[in-house]
Amino acid sequence: MTPIDMIIEQVDVKGQYIQLAAPIHLSGQLNVSELLTQYAINKREDLAQSSLQIGVDEAGRGPLLGSVNVAAAILPVAWSGLIENQPLKDTPLSLLTDSKQLSEKKRDVLYPQVLQYAIGHVIADVPAAVIDQVNILQATMLGMRLCTEVLLAAIAKHLVNDVIEASHAASQMRAYQQVQILFDGNRCPDLDYAMLDEIGITRSLIDCQAWVKGDARHTSIAAASILAKVSRDKTMYALDAKHPEYGIAKHKGYPTRAHMEAIETYGVLAAHRRSFAPVRRALEN
Repeated sequence: MTPIDMIIEQVDVKGQYIQLAAPIHLSGQLNVSELLTQYAINKREDLAQSSLQIGVDEAGRGPLLGSVNVAAAILPVAWSGLIENQPLKDTPLSLLTDSKQLSEKKRDVLYPQVLQYAIGHVIADVPAAVIDQVNILQATMLGMRLCTEVLLAAIAKHLVNDVIEASHAASQMRAYQQVQILFDGNRCPDLDYAMLDEIGITRSLIDCQAWVKGDARHTSIAAASILAKVSRDKTMYALDAKHPEYGIAKHKGYPTRAHMEAIETYGVLAAHRRSFAPVRRALEN
């Protein structure tokens, strides 16, 4: 396993670097041996499904508190596909579906299994300060973009396999007809295609798709949804330990009555999203 651990403090948006209000932490890993095994299979065999598929999803757009977490996940080719076709039947991930349809207990069971069996994954923690800086939609899109780009860069690095010129990654990647990036929702983020082209992943190799309710439709997106949801819950439990009077472990930052009463009684925390109307009103009052 090759670990992925990055801190992003500024981002390139259409040729201009923007300093982020707070760092975005990305973490994950890539199973290089399994990636190369899948690459060899695709190169050798004419598979009906020969695209490398990356599922991407988020958790935490609605809460008033804390980060929005985004995850990207790659499952083995044989396990990737429409949930209704049961590609996960008789696998350790047979329970996998939209994380919102699963109990917290089942999500906690699936989380380490997704980590174990995914070929690769990246999780981004986009803090409240960045959400306030660019708004929740753009913060989510940024997290999706960064997860995708970091995972693609790691894949390209290892498919080059010590070839000196990174441009050779493109020919290696063509063992897969395309890299399909499946985003949960109704839009895809704007990837940095210039950067990807520099590492050998040309635009023609990338097929970005937006899947409405994709976490309940495709196994790769469902895997990402588990990683995003459970990782965000972990940050909420950590905040609850620091501020037990807010009851964060119960409401996870959502605007419940108990949460609003805690804000009124104890004030606004640094982790609250100040651009969200209920928090903004509390600050004004």
